[in-house]
Amino acid sequence: MTTARHIVTMLKSHIAGDEDRFLSTAMQLAAHEARQGHGKLAQELRDLVDAAKVKPASIPRQGGPVPLAQPKGELAGLLSARYPDTRLGDMVLPFDLKARMERVLLEQRQQEYLRDHGLQPRRKLLLVGPAGAGKTMTAAALAGELKLPIFCVVLDGLITKFMGETAAKLRLVFDAMAATRGVYFFDEFDAIGARRGDRQDVGEIRRVLNSFLQFLEQDESHGLIIAATNHPELLDKALFRRFDDVVEYALPDADLIERLLRARLDRFDTRGLNWGEAAEQAAGLPQAEIVRAAEDAAKSIILSNAKRITAKALSESIAERRRATLAT
Repeated sequence: MTTARHIVTMLKSHIAGDEDRFLSTAMQLAAHEARQGHGKLAQELRDLVDAAKVKPASIPRQGGPVPLAQPKGELAGLLSARYPDTRLGDMVLPFDLKARMERVLLEQRQQEYLRDHGLQPRRKLLLVGPAGAGKTMTAAALAGELKLPIFCVVLDGLITKFMGETAAKLRLVFDAMAATRGVYFFDEFDAIGARRGDRQDVGEIRRVLNSFLQFLEQDESHGLIIAATNHPELLDKALFRRFDDVVEYALPDADLIERLLRARLDRFDTRGLNWGEAAEQAAGLPQAEIVRAAEDAAKSIILSNAKRITAKALSESIAERRRATLAT
């Protein structure tokens, strides 16, 4: 992360009233300046951060996060809840995709203003694309930006073999949406939304899908409903028009791969690396595997007490992640 990006992140944290993230970014900036040889400035930044930590919060809180009510009773087996630390600025996304997520955030933050004018904010999203492309992280980042809990739907608890029981549990989940604002995330959504008639138990699948379509259309809660699938071709066509946005993810191109590698290795000495060559070696890998390869290269350098990330270490890590991907 460059100095300019540190400053942007700090300003966003200040505006959001997120003092913890503000101070954490300030420490990252201090480390960055130290690596640039600006020792005096780095120490001054560290001293300021240490002084801020022992004082009452100086950044005004503009509305705290929604209180997290842990699911109880039968809901406890259907939803897992947490507050994510991820923010949109932590992700490296294609510029058009990031712009779409920023539009969702803007509409969510201004939803009352939109409703006053008879308009509805985007709040029902379908994310489609290959595994490891960032769909789950996007859902967490949206929750983090909005200071909302993310409720992940537990498919093992939701889908049962008994006729009608899954639909009844779906109703409980949608009732929870109305009661507690949050980001409700349906991962591996094709387990619910598969085309009617594609499975042996046609009657139950139709019942579940029809129930979901009905609940989704009738839902008027104020949170986000996000579904994600690696297999959009399996989804019933009726689902696509029920979502406000269908967002497609793809394997990263060379430019995005280079941005991913640079972002993850920013805090390390990478002088001499040929980023274009590394991006070419990582072509065809999903984002998650590219990030993991960068982290593996950094670990090998740290544990060997080397001074910088070498092309050999990064190349070997990329090759290892490719073999692991092919093996799964």
